[in-house]
Amino acid sequence: MSAAPDTEAWRRVQRVLAVRLDNLGDVLMTTPALAAIRRSVPGVHLSLLASPAGASVAACVPGIDDVIPFDAPWVKQAHAEHGDIGRAEQQLIDTLRAQRFDAAIVFTVCTQSALPAALLCRLAGIPLRLAHSRENPYGLLSHWVRETDELRNEMRHEVQRQLALVGAVGYAVDDERLRLRITPSQRQHARALLRDAGVPAQRPYFVVHPGASAASRRYPAARFGSAADGIAARSGCLPIFTGDASEQALIDEARRCMSQPSVTLAGRIGVPELAALIGDARLLLSNNTGPVHIAAALGTPVTVLYALTNPQHTPWRVAARVLNHDVPCRNCLKSVCPQGHHDCLMKVEPDDVVRAALALLRTTANDASAIRAGARQPDYEAQGTA
Repeated sequence: MSAAPDTEAWRRVQRVLAVRLDNLGDVLMTTPALAAIRRSVPGVHLSLLASPAGASVAACVPGIDDVIPFDAPWVKQAHAEHGDIGRAEQQLIDTLRAQRFDAAIVFTVCTQSALPAALLCRLAGIPLRLAHSRENPYGLLSHWVRETDELRNEMRHEVQRQLALVGAVGYAVDDERLRLRITPSQRQHARALLRDAGVPAQRPYFVVHPGASAASRRYPAARFGSAADGIAARSGCLPIFTGDASEQALIDEARRCMSQPSVTLAGRIGVPELAALIGDARLLLSNNTGPVHIAAALGTPVTVLYALTNPQHTPWRVAARVLNHDVPCRNCLKSVCPQGHHDCLMKVEPDDVVRAALALLRTTANDASAIRAGARQPDYEAQGTA
């Protein structure tokens, strides 16, 4: 940090703004750090400034008192209009100033700059401002942690990175698992959707999520279908496909490769219902995308087709199998494969996915029996690489 942190000042705060402006999964991977704030400052009012995608899950995160949506134009995949430059930013500054925050903590991945958000917080009159920064932020931050994660190399897991940030001002938590809350009404809604789709109440199922925002992180849809078919045939579980309406074509392609029955809920459920669906599933089969972190927060086992674009977003503290093929171009941080071959995923065969998923189902079933009998604690770190 640029100077010795005044941790006493951070313990006296009453209103804290947490800033996390990227994706749903990033918000979930920040929840242990948010829990550290609440544990370390009893009675704190904690607000979250989030993208629309992040705001969609924030309502399900315990400990967040309110959410301020903002589509930041400096964040990848933002949809903010640029016609009236500065108007949205000025409105946000006015909103933040009116809420009289004592402190702001800007959470970013190591490839992002925290300084645009830090500037808005300074203009809103927030006196304490904390973030990671590669360059000296001078007056933009009152406290800063020098960025040590190396791009494409030696990157910490996102959870560890954010816990280290709040730890710099004395905030800590004992339980580092992700946080997500499902209400009874959300679970009932998800079950009603399954019932309407013809799924019997006691039918075991697994969730298949073949989409991802970046093309470089997508395992081919046809291979998803082949893998889901093999898992269904050998486990007796029904595949339930999820995604937004724009991913329906991917799901249709996957289902055309299947002989086993399946159901799709694409475009029909919101984030809370998706969480409830994943929470009651035997397994999630997915690319590296938001539902993986939902599953991790709820303890649902994960088989993830994990493209080697970013190393810091693997499933956190949940039983998982992480599948990929090692390549020299790993950690490229690209949304489209720069080599054009996509080998980190293309060289994973559907049979590899089936074997990994079935092994995980067997292991977690045995673990569940042992846990119920009091013989052992859950294993949150089981992983394997094809």
